[in-house]
Amino acid sequence: MLDHLRGFLTALLTPLARALLRAGVSPDAVTVTGTLVVVVTALWAFPTGHLLLGAVLIGAFALTDALDGTMARLSGRQGPWGAFLDSTLDRLADGAIFAGVLLWAVGRDDEPLALVALACLVLGSVVPYARARAEGLGMTAAVGIAERADRLVVALVAVGLVGLGLPPVVLTVVLGLLAVAAAVTVGQRMATVHRQARAARPAGPVPPAGTA
Repeated sequence: MLDHLRGFLTALLTPLARALLRAGVSPDAVTVTGTLVVVVTALWAFPTGHLLLGAVLIGAFALTDALDGTMARLSGRQGPWGAFLDSTLDRLADGAIFAGVLLWAVGRDDEPLALVALACLVLGSVVPYARARAEGLGMTAAVGIAERADRLVVALVAVGLVGLGLPPVVLTVVLGLLAVAAAVTVGQRMATVHRQARAARPAGPVPPAGTA
C-alpha cells in the first residue's frame, strides 16, 4: 500500500541524510536512536493514556527507518551488518508498540482489546521470522497481504483516532483485522515455502543410506 510513497519519502529525507552525514552521524546511530525513542515512547505514552501524543511521536521517529537506509546508501555503508541491525531493532520497536497498547488495555480492563493487541504482538514476530527462516534455508517467502509499514501506519492511525476521542472499540476492530492479516500472511509464507520444498525434493525414492 505504501510502496508508491517510498520514492517520495527518500527524496524528502535525502537533504537531511546528507546533513547528518556531514555532521559525522552514522546510519547505525540513527537506527539505534530512532528505535530507543519509539520503544520509550510506546511503553510510556500508551500505557498512561497519551495515545495521540504517542502515535504522533512514534510516527515521526518511524521515519528513521527510511532515513538510516538513505544515509547508508549515500555513504556507501550498505552491508549485512546494517541490514541485520535494522531488522533486529524493527522487531523491538514493533513489539514495544503493541505491548504499549496491550498495557493500556489491561489497565482499562478491556479484555477484547488486550487479546487482539497480544495477537498482533505475537504474530508480528512470526511474520518476519517465517521469511527470515525461509531465506536461511535458501528459499523465499516475500509474500503477504500487508507489509510491516502498512500494519504500523494502520495501527498508529487507529491509536491516534482513539486518542482524539473515538471509542476504543475502533482500535479493537482495527487490531483484530491486523491480527487476521498477519495470520493470513504467515499461512501464505508457509504455503510458499512448502511448495518450494516439494519442488526441491528428488524425483524418485531416496535410497537407504549406505547403498549405491
